[in-house]
Amino acid sequence: MKKLFITLIGCAAMFFFNESTAQAQNYKTALGMRIEAGDGSTGVGFNAKHFFSSNTAIDANLLFYDGDVIGLGAELQWNDRVKGASGLDWYLGLGPNFLFYDEVTAVQLRPVAGLDYKVPSAPIDFAFDWRPAFRLNHGTDFSAARFGISLRYAF
Repeated sequence: MKKLFITLIGCAAMFFFNESTAQAQNYKTALGMRIEAGDGSTGVGFNAKHFFSSNTAIDANLLFYDGDVIGLGAELQWNDRVKGASGLDWYLGLGPNFLFYDEVTAVQLRPVAGLDYKVPSAPIDFAFDWRPAFRLNHGTDFSAARFGISLRYAF
């Protein structure tokens, strides 16, 4: 587990500090909603994505799950265009997620991989991603079957 954690942190740092000249960004900031589902409960809430460079973005979530659980998290993402598909990007990311319930705070590490589509003629952005979770405390666990869908206003 320690080697996996160090490898994931190294990959995130490589993506963050890469000074590629590729232009993946179709918008600067997008705000909207996210639905996350899969194994376990379903979460619905708020989502924001902001680009700091042409390929580097932060994607943050505040989600409300079944059973009075609140999730707060963010991923540092590397984005790049899908060649030949206007408005379509792929992305990889990694970041922490915190679940608050019954006076407990569960800490998760969340890698993410997905597709982001900005409608070229409208300020609408859709994203679909795979969001597995490594729980690091309160019973270490791994959940692979987690997926998210975002609908955002892009500007």
